[in-house]
Amino acid sequence: MAENIYDLAVIGAGSAGFSAAITAAALGKKVALIGYGILGGTCVNVGCVPSKTLMRAAEAMHAPALAARFNGIEISSKLTSWQKVMNQKQDLVAALRTAKYSDILAAYDGVAYIEAKASFSPLGQLMADGRHILADKVIIASGSKPTMPDIDGIDNIDCLTSETALELAELPPSMLIVGGGYIGVELAQIFNRFGVQVTLVSRHGLLPQAEPEISQALAEYFAQEGIRLIQADDYLQLSQHGNAVHLTLKITGEKQVVSAEKLLIATGRHANISGLALHNAGINVSAAGGIEVDQYMQTSNADVYAVGDVTDGDQFVYMAAYGGKIAAKNALADAAIEYDNRIVPAVVFTDPQIAMVGLTEKQAVKAGFKVETSILSLDNLPRALAAHDVRGLIKLVADEDTKQLLGGHIIAPEGADSIQTVAMAIKMGMTYRDLANMIFSYLTTVEGVKLAAQLFDINVKQLSCCAG
Repeated sequence: MAENIYDLAVIGAGSAGFSAAITAAALGKKVALIGYGILGGTCVNVGCVPSKTLMRAAEAMHAPALAARFNGIEISSKLTSWQKVMNQKQDLVAALRTAKYSDILAAYDGVAYIEAKASFSPLGQLMADGRHILADKVIIASGSKPTMPDIDGIDNIDCLTSETALELAELPPSMLIVGGGYIGVELAQIFNRFGVQVTLVSRHGLLPQAEPEISQALAEYFAQEGIRLIQADDYLQLSQHGNAVHLTLKITGEKQVVSAEKLLIATGRHANISGLALHNAGINVSAAGGIEVDQYMQTSNADVYAVGDVTDGDQFVYMAAYGGKIAAKNALADAAIEYDNRIVPAVVFTDPQIAMVGLTEKQAVKAGFKVETSILSLDNLPRALAAHDVRGLIKLVADEDTKQLLGGHIIAPEGADSIQTVAMAIKMGMTYRDLANMIFSYLTTVEGVKLAAQLFDINVKQLSCCAG
């Protein structure tokens, strides 16, 4: 029985679970890390890592379009083996899973890995495949899984999800993607650039939570690449005839049918709590289906915490790891650390990349601020001009009274690496004039942040190079 007694039991062996377990082990605690399925969770196996490496590969397929921007250069690209592309992707996944998860386990003697399905018994006891795990505290980090929309006929269709789409043995000639969020847009561009005829259907346009200027810009760039975009009022019915899947849509009161060989559902993810029997432990679940937690990551059961995608919070791997560390310290070290997600940068890895932090203009107005904004189109950015690629814009949101920065939103070919500058500026309470007066290196994308800050007060078109 002593072998089953732990200071902490962690349910879920992904980023959040590992962060919690490692933090607890560093505090000298005995930890049971309970995992089920492939070690490492969503990000390394079926999320961030495989999708981003395929996105880079897809950029290589798009190289002729890049070369066409320059006079006197002509190149071509050709997919010679999709299987080799997939094998290389899987090799990277396996290598990172080993280096960042399997090998990490071996470095912590205080962590015992248990491969099992976890659940709470009718008496509220934590069980692992029928084995009673005695632990003073429990952290649930069981992640999320793809959400399937309620469409008539969907149960009869062999749908792809964001996970299974990354495992396709062969590329289909056509694909219908349902969902215009960050998962849907990334996968749409990946498959389109590999030669699949992509139709993306959504009810709220592309990236509805982003600034409208950015969503509109992305829609224009997608259309230029040949991705068919359809905004529908509703999804009415799915059917399959032969090799084709048919989706009946309602658009401005009329029915319209769109078809493709493969259907990919990308309508988001939801908490993976099935089988845990949370009610047996008195753990409350929200109407949205996630585990309810307070600012300390504590559930309605004082001895149980929850972190990462299994809550209704941020679905970012870095926030999951952050939450795991906080929960472990709060549970085991009598800490009272609050989960602070006021300034969280986010990136969508399309081309051009989309990055955002802080409040949108709409959110700032709703929060009661008197708002002013600046929007810098990239034809004002020397880096973009030198690259002959002026796709994109940078939008800054500020408090008109104090001039303090409230949010930053970027769509640019190298925009992801610039958002942290805006995040730090917001974190430090800087005004846009503080940012405008800083020295930035020339011919960089991040210089656009300075120009966008200057744009609040001056016309940057009247500046000479480096004159800011």
